[in-house]
Amino acid sequence: MKTVIFACVHNAGRSQMSAAFFNQLADPAKARALSAGTHPAERVHPEVLEAMREIGIDLSAARPAKLTAEFAQGATLLVTMGCGDECPYVPGLRRDDWPLQDPKGGSADQVRGIRDDIRRRVVSLVEANGWMRAKG
Repeated sequence: MKTVIFACVHNAGRSQMSAAFFNQLADPAKARALSAGTHPAERVHPEVLEAMREIGIDLSAARPAKLTAEFAQGATLLVTMGCGDECPYVPGLRRDDWPLQDPKGGSADQVRGIRDDIRRRVVSLVEANGWMRAKG
């Protein structure tokens, strides 16, 4: 079982969407995703909740979590999104960075664009690693 952590600053937008898409697409016997932030917000941004609700994913129960070295222990990959140098270094952990705009305060169309970009990136990641959920 591989664990991928998606991290951004507030864990209230990009990383929440990424983890939700990942867990929807990946075979749970092969991989799972968690999300966290360097300075977690109190809740997921309302515009993100709405954009995900439009495509049938409910993030209303999601709660932002703090990204710490302990949180990341045992993970296979850390995908960062805008936390830059604030993201902790975890020895032995592969890291990738997705330069994505923060959806906070964005218009519905802007947030949808970010959401769709994230989904494309997650599909690519899951397929490239052979973690895709079986069809049917």
